[in-house]
Amino acid sequence: KVNLLKKVPALKDGDFTLAECTAILLYLSRKYNTPDHWYPSDIQKRARVDEYLSWHHANIRANAPKTMWIKVLIPLFTGQPLPSEKLQEVMEGLSTSLKQFEERFLQDKAFIIGSEISLADLVAIVELMQPVGVGCDIFEDRPRLMEWRRRVEDAVGKELFFQAHEMILNIKELSNIQIDPQLKEQLAPVLMK
Repeated sequence: KVNLLKKVPALKDGDFTLAECTAILLYLSRKYNTPDHWYPSDIQKRARVDEYLSWHHANIRANAPKTMWIKVLIPLFTGQPLPSEKLQEVMEGLSTSLKQFEERFLQDKAFIIGSEISLADLVAIVELMQPVGVGCDIFEDRPRLMEWRRRVEDAVGKELFFQAHEMILNIKELSNIQIDPQLKEQLAPVLMK
C-alpha cells in the first residue's frame, strides 16, 4: 500500500510516501540533518556521491543481486537450479564492475569520496554483500576492496554492520522453506527466462 509499484524499500512519513532506496536515503539525510560526511554540503563532494549513486545502478546493482537470484531465489521458487553458465556470466560482469569501482571510485582513498564514509559507501556495501551471502566471496583476491570493506565495517560499527547484513548473509537458509507447488508452477516459466 505504501509503494504504488508494490516493491520495497518504501517509506511512509506521515502522509508522504517515497520509494527507491537512494531517494529514501537522501530524503532521510536531509530531513534529519545527518552528519555532513553522509551527504556532504560541499557541492563537489556531494556531486561525487551523486556520481557514484548514478553509476551504481547500471553497474554494481546490475550484477551483484543477480548472484542471489541465480544461486538461491530462482531455485527456491522453481525447484530447478539454473545452469552454471548463468552465474559465470553474472560474475564476469560483476568482476568488470568491481575493477571499475576500484580504479575509478576507490583509487587510493579510504572511502568512495575521500577520507570519510558517505551514503555512496553504504549503497555499495549492501549490494556487494549479496554475492558474499550466497558463497561468492568477491572480496577475496581484491585487497583494495577488502580494506575498503573493513573500513566501512569499522565506520558503521561491526555489530551494526553484521546486524544490517544478517538476512543477506543467511539467505541460503531460505532454501529450507517450502514453496506452494502451485506457486512454483506459475513462477517457473517467468523466472527461468
